[in-house]
Amino acid sequence: QLAESGGAVVQPGSSLRLSCVGSEWPLTLDYYAIAWFRQAPGKEREWVSCTNSVHGSDGRTIYLDSLKGRFTTSRDNAKNSVDLQVNNLQYEDTALYFCATDGERYCPIGTPFRARGQGTQVTIGS
Repeated sequence: QLAESGGAVVQPGSSLRLSCVGSEWPLTLDYYAIAWFRQAPGKEREWVSCTNSVHGSDGRTIYLDSLKGRFTTSRDNAKNSVDLQVNNLQYEDTALYFCATDGERYCPIGTPFRARGQGTQVTIGS
């Protein structure tokens, strides 16, 4: 299972740290490639970032070009999580953010997902 947290209603220019915590997996999350997605109301799902496994892979993260510099992904092994730091939030960042994996080590992850969380809502409002 994957479970996200950290979403909130914030003002433009704010920052948030979203977490994707794994549970009931045979291995810790750092064995799997984990991707973050977002979906705004009335829009299609948008890929945000993907982080390779650190075991048998390079642990590197790739980002949607338009989000580079504002969005940063990192692994927290103590929490068994993959976190997404989002800075300088803008109205267009309002969306449901969720994480997913196909159970493999390398990005990009394929569909169908082996697991995805239910998401955490990020809303930017004045």
